[in-house]
Amino acid sequence: MSVDTKKKELIGDFKNAGTDYRPQSEPLRVNVHDFEDETLGKAAPYGVYDVTADEGWVSLGITSDTAEFAVASIRCWLERMGRQRYPEATE
Repeated sequence: MSVDTKKKELIGDFKNAGTDYRPQSEPLRVNVHDFEDETLGKAAPYGVYDVTADEGWVSLGITSDTAEFAVASIRCWLERMGRQRYPEATE
């Protein structure tokens, strides 16, 4: 198993460089400045990669405690995928 986390991302309708095709007269309103929305906060993606099965599991969390979130993500992967795939494994 391999685990990794990426930088925290702002949550909300922020402008990005992607393309969204919409009718010309109906633009989508977005925040053009990257100021954190205090009510929404930030999300932290955390991934668990099963090297043997070549499959990944991604969790999104809002906790500022990275270690706590890492453990919760691994436990979630273990309960939903790991125990079924590796029933002989012990903790």
